[in-house]
Amino acid sequence: MKQGTDARKEGWKPRLKGRRSQAAGLLLSAVLLVFVSACGSQQAAQPQSPNPSDSQAQTQPEKKKEPIRIGVLASQTGALEDYGKQTVRGFELGIEYATGGTKEVAGHPIEMIVEDTETKADVAVKKATKLIEDDHVDFLVGSSSSADTLAVVPLAEEYKKVMIVEPAAADSITGANWNKYIFRTQRNSSQDAIAAALAIAKTGTKIATLAQDYAFGRDGVAAFKEAAEKLGAEIILEEYADPKATDVTANLQKIIQAKPEYLYVVWAGANTPWTQIANMKVQEQGIKLTTGTADFAALKTMKSLIGMEGFTLYYYDLPKNKVNDWLVAEHKKRFNGEPPDLFVPGGMTAAISIVEALKKTNGVTDADTLISAMEGMKFVTPKGEMIFRPEDHQALQSMYVVTLENKEGVDYPVPVLITELAPDETAPPIRNNK
Repeated sequence: MKQGTDARKEGWKPRLKGRRSQAAGLLLSAVLLVFVSACGSQQAAQPQSPNPSDSQAQTQPEKKKEPIRIGVLASQTGALEDYGKQTVRGFELGIEYATGGTKEVAGHPIEMIVEDTETKADVAVKKATKLIEDDHVDFLVGSSSSADTLAVVPLAEEYKKVMIVEPAAADSITGANWNKYIFRTQRNSSQDAIAAALAIAKTGTKIATLAQDYAFGRDGVAAFKEAAEKLGAEIILEEYADPKATDVTANLQKIIQAKPEYLYVVWAGANTPWTQIANMKVQEQGIKLTTGTADFAALKTMKSLIGMEGFTLYYYDLPKNKVNDWLVAEHKKRFNGEPPDLFVPGGMTAAISIVEALKKTNGVTDADTLISAMEGMKFVTPKGEMIFRPEDHQALQSMYVVTLENKEGVDYPVPVLITELAPDETAPPIRNNK
């Protein structure tokens, strides 16, 4: 029994040891399972960074920069509404072109706010004040009328806002009424005048002028007279008509009686005098006409002027460069095959100048910083390269001496290039005395 008992005891011990080993193994397996599970959970949660700041940076989108706001003053109604609509259309295209389609510069989205001046100076002032005080614009652009623009120019200085003048052309804007916040992408009256004088003025040439009686007309005649007399011509008569006049018979009668060799006309708007000039047979009196060719609507009234030599600031197939190629192609694509009209490239140029300035300042809109960047700044446009002259911020640019010719399939006289005048050839006198 003792042996059996001992034997049972001896036989039991190994079984007990095996069970303990088995239990220990099960426990170890359970521990490993928990450890692996915990590791798996930690790995699954790995995208959540243990650093709270890193986590916030990954889950929160980058904060957008403040928009840059541009207030555009343009005649949407009134005598110059076609000019205003062309400018706005060109400005929109210019922002797109200059930003590569992003409509952003230095990370800032660009917002454009258009206000109708109604071609009235008092309305222009109210709308400009609203853009500055209520809409908090960083730039002003405009306007279609020189009178409107001259009324707004003091506000740019008062509120320290850079203003791009487009398409107003009166010399006094960058002359007697200029302040350092004014930059003009549009040509001025003196550039018109120099181009016109180079087209017709010679020693002994007798010239009469007809213009509208406001800043654009009077500045235009004064500048032309100066340029023509330098070339030896004589201005024998100056006639001025009400800007809204539709009957200039009395003015034309005086011109016919004075018997000039040339009549130089300075006119803007839909109430052009060309039909009356034709009806009164001015050319049959031996008087040659010359003027700056205008937009498509005005060209349609100039059919009696076939063969006239004059000048233009733009006609869509005259400039040969990639910016103008883009403008013409895009305009035709978006507007039922229509090419860009006279002031579309000006609106585009104003937009390009703003974007290029903001690239130089890395989006800073402080006026003094912008002025420093823009003085002497060169930028490409549909008319080629322009430069803001440091002394008066007038953009120096090409002009075109042309003749009007018939062209098959076109219902107006087409400006055909005689010669392109380089920016230095038409650089106007500095008239701001500052």
